Amino acid sequence: MKFGDYECSSVELGSFAIDGGAMFGVVPKVLWEKKIPADEKNLIPMKARSLLIQGKGKNILVDTGPGNKLSEKLIKIYNLIKGSTNIDLSLSKHGLDCGDITDVIITHLHFDHTGGSTFIKDGIIEPTFPNATYYLQKDQFEAALNPGLRDVSSYMEENFMPLKEAGVLRLVEGPQELFCGIEIIVTMGHTSGQQHPLIKGEKSSLFFCADLIPTSAHLPVTWHMAYDNYPLILMEEKERLLGRALMENWILFFQHDQDVAAATVRRENNNIMCDHAVLI
Repeated sequence: MKFGDYECSSVELGSFAIDGGAMFGVVPKVLWEKKIPADEKNLIPMKARSLLIQGKGKNILVDTGPGNKLSEKLIKIYNLIKGSTNIDLSLSKHGLDCGDITDVIITHLHFDHTGGSTFIKDGIIEPTFPNATYYLQKDQFEAALNPGLRDVSSYMEENFMPLKEAGVLRLVEGPQELFCGIEIIVTMGHTSGQQHPLIKGEKSSLFFCADLIPTSAHLPVTWHMAYDNYPLILMEEKERLLGRALMENWILFFQHDQDVAAATVRRENNNIMCDHAVLI
């Protein structure tokens, strides 16, 4: 689907499962399970979905999935389907390989969003995309170096320090137009310095929700994850950005939704909900 000068495509980089209570925090199970049913272990299916943005001579990838460096213990904990994280295979469906990626926008450094940024070659961890510049908010980089108790286990230095050491990590500060027609919006509720690309079009724009709104089931302002560091801030950010989405005709891109990659939204009885699913 095209937005402005850019063709945007969904790229799936992992299938896994996670505890439903963790994904919905204080929301009662009797409510969230109507949206995403859980199995006998209370696990719900999730996707690691990235976005490929092509145009103006660039192949831009937003987030890189969990990658292939996780331990067998973590693979088992998250029911990660082996083979689903094959970046080369996923990109080949778009006629590309890792060497064709020119830029990587990292929303934040939790392992399921940036694990694929590096890989192991001959026992050495290297950048996965050899010709790419990686973009990350400075606030998020500093948060990863000094994590709080809530998300300390989500940061793995092997996913991002090799990028810094290789000189391919560019730290940016605050909201800005990163590329012509691609605005960066910064939120602080899930984790400090999470960044969201907004790819602008004439009639509609595409907003990469990341973990601000991880699935379409998380659209209600008060529905959020137990993983969120600052829930009150996150709810304020959701309310503000969803209001903008309605006014500016945004399509929301859901990174972790098992079934819905993107959707338009509408307001009904003071609630914002999905209107139509969109193929990206």
